[in-house]
Amino acid sequence: MVCLQCVIHMQFDLALPSAVFLIVAVLVFLYRKVEKTFTLLFEDQKFTARDAVLMVASMGIMVSVIAFLPGQAIQIGFIVAYSYMLFVFTYMVLKKWYLAAVSPIIFLVSYIYLFSNLAVFNIFVIVFAMVITIYLSSFFTWKTVWAFAAILTVMDIIHIYVTGFMKQAAIGMIELKLPVMLILPRVPSGNLIGLGTGDLFLAGLLAVQTAKKLGQKAGILVAAMNGVAMFVFEVISFNTGFADFFPATIVVMAGWLASLGAIHLITST
Repeated sequence: MVCLQCVIHMQFDLALPSAVFLIVAVLVFLYRKVEKTFTLLFEDQKFTARDAVLMVASMGIMVSVIAFLPGQAIQIGFIVAYSYMLFVFTYMVLKKWYLAAVSPIIFLVSYIYLFSNLAVFNIFVIVFAMVITIYLSSFFTWKTVWAFAAILTVMDIIHIYVTGFMKQAAIGMIELKLPVMLILPRVPSGNLIGLGTGDLFLAGLLAVQTAKKLGQKAGILVAAMNGVAMFVFEVISFNTGFADFFPATIVVMAGWLASLGAIHLITST
């Protein structure tokens, strides 16, 4: 028998799963709009499996270094890197340097005066995740994205449960108001819940690559399944208390694999 009282008092969240679905779905549509521009620009250059391994290794080293760097060094490095990335990305899309210069200026002004506002902070987290996803998606193939996702998930698990550097780095960067984590009030409880920019990047990358391989509807299904996977994980986490800091790459991978399974079942019947 189902305990009705337990169901009524079950904790859940609609905000983060909905946000994950919307962000990833928008990424699928956006990439389709700019794919030709980036393909022509990079002349169809692609990552090899070795490149994917080196990229994850670099990310792992960066997390380790950030965990020990002084706060000011992290702050300056991130602001410079983010401003440069925004300028380059905007220039590639708009082809006008004076228009591209506007985006890093907006970021700098917002960081100094507006990042105490959670909505403004989250906007730049989403922009950051989208820019990285769209920029790097052009370099991945269907084979290399499998290798990258698997190794990234392993690295995430190691840095959370073995070294502890991921949590240490995330807390340090959030204290510096750096847009590295989407932070939302849970609905309906109102308590805050967060998801790292890297997790959003992985979810978007997998959805975009699936859309490139199997079609746009498949990419949207990946976005939806990521939202479902996040909802299920949160229900389990909130009601058992088993994890306050969890490698969300596992949740993203679960959503992706579930969507691929669903696509296989649909196409095979």
